[in-house]
Amino acid sequence: MKSIVFLLLILLGLGPQCPLHGDQEPRPSSPNVLVILTDDQGWGDLSIHGNRNLSTPHLDSIGSEGVIMDRFFVCPVCSPTRAEFLTGRYHPRGGVYSTSAGGERLNLGTTTIAEAFLEAGYKTGMFGKWHNGTQPPYHPRSRGFETFYGFTSGHWGHYFSPLLESNDQIVPGSGYINDDVTEHAMTFIKDHQERPFFCYLAFNTPHSPMQVPDTYWSRFEDKELPMRHRDPEKENLDHTRAALAMCENIDWNVGRLLKLLDQLSLAEDTIVVFFCDNGPNGNRWNEGMKGRKGSTDEGGVRSPLFIRWPGKIPAGKRMAHIASVIDLMPTLAELAGIQLQTAESLDGMSLASWLTKPSTPFPDRLIFSHWNNKVSVRNQRFRLDHTTRLYDMWEDPTQQKDVSSQFPEISQHLSQAAEEWRTSVLKDLKAKDRPFTIGDPHHLQTLLPVRDARATGQIQRSNRFPNDAYFTEWHRTEDEIHWPVEVRRKGTYEVWLWQTTPQGESYPLLELEFQGQRLRARIDEPWDPPLLGADQDRVKRQESYVKVFKPFPMGRMKLTKSTGTLRLKALELPKTGGPDIRWLEWRQVTSP
Repeated sequence: MKSIVFLLLILLGLGPQCPLHGDQEPRPSSPNVLVILTDDQGWGDLSIHGNRNLSTPHLDSIGSEGVIMDRFFVCPVCSPTRAEFLTGRYHPRGGVYSTSAGGERLNLGTTTIAEAFLEAGYKTGMFGKWHNGTQPPYHPRSRGFETFYGFTSGHWGHYFSPLLESNDQIVPGSGYINDDVTEHAMTFIKDHQERPFFCYLAFNTPHSPMQVPDTYWSRFEDKELPMRHRDPEKENLDHTRAALAMCENIDWNVGRLLKLLDQLSLAEDTIVVFFCDNGPNGNRWNEGMKGRKGSTDEGGVRSPLFIRWPGKIPAGKRMAHIASVIDLMPTLAELAGIQLQTAESLDGMSLASWLTKPSTPFPDRLIFSHWNNKVSVRNQRFRLDHTTRLYDMWEDPTQQKDVSSQFPEISQHLSQAAEEWRTSVLKDLKAKDRPFTIGDPHHLQTLLPVRDARATGQIQRSNRFPNDAYFTEWHRTEDEIHWPVEVRRKGTYEVWLWQTTPQGESYPLLELEFQGQRLRARIDEPWDPPLLGADQDRVKRQESYVKVFKPFPMGRMKLTKSTGTLRLKALELPKTGGPDIRWLEWRQVTSP
């Protein structure tokens, strides 16, 4: 069966295209940049920070051989942090207000760090989890990355040889997902070792589902954990063990990358950056900090930041200045000698002078954290939380005592700053008129996953978390699935419905309708594979299990540039019910 699916996937592939090309020749001294981002790994999930539950020597080495920014802050959840890294601006300014169903998309017209480096003559590649938009022009290959291998969703439901995107093709992955995306990043580095590259490697672990190869799990399955969460009774030890095992896998892959840089004699010419996207995804040791993923307290937003550039950035420095993910774009641009040309003013500031000369005086500043309408603000010493409690982070790093009455002027100042930030930054947060796009001048493929759709009647998602879910329980012809869409390019499109259909005496007759056009097709054979994931999960998951969906050819549809509602209906359904639906794939076969 696997070979049949593989053949189907390859037959669907068309040649990749990329809309952007560097207009400048890079300077001979331009450094390479390797950015490593992990998903749901907290500040405490590193041995360099004192965690004796695990060992992360390769990640630690980036810090010990470079600069450790000890008070570095990101967002409480995934897509906002990624948007802030890409743009140097607070995520609400880019229209990112959710982690799924379109709210994760970064507004068009916003300059990204990849576009800046591409225009400066760099080769650009992104590997792993994107999570800032699926359909072009929100896709990574529309935002400055010439090469992409990974997935665009907020989470993926299976980590062993899952389906992934390789530029404009859907392909089966090879082995454990972290190992696979690292291999592709290493190939990218080897292919572009003669010209400066910007490589963004975004691992999707230790985000759930908690799947990790046996080699790593065997180290932790029965391991006693001497270091525990601040409230030990809240800790799920097996979840912690799985997360730490996944972190050690990350460390092994980072070791492979660092070894490759040494082998290619690129280490001294490469800036290596490591950080995480939010606090830990479980109650585990995090130096007693309050909050975890999803929280605007210290533990939800404090991340490691290690930056290594041998000979240019002093080794072994630990900086206590507060810094933010919004600072990375201007910092890396300045270190690379790139003059940013953005239409928007940045919220972040360059840290380059403090990295190269750590004794440089640091200015007073405020850093804001936001999620789910909660705003917290941090200065060098204090944190004002979303309930206006004030904490002295020097004396009380675990946020135990409200000192607002002891420091009324500081409390008032930070409260006013938080309110002004709400007024200026959050006012236009939930942009409502952003339909999902079909057709792009530079990309042949568009995916419309059902996480971006709505369903009527009794049709259900396979799970309440929509990112990697599918629609199921289609038993009535009056029910339908629909997407708000914008066709951005006139042309003829092949439509493939990725589905599973059980064996029955008859099969569903489906209709796809848009702007008065109707495309009908009857599924003519069963495809009913088993669910995947349970056998590999180390801890019972909350997300949907997955299965191998088969692309069914719906036919061709001629589209004009327009907006409207795309509807998928069932004109006839057998007693066994309609298909389970994963996504619609659109491939342009003719253009004007």
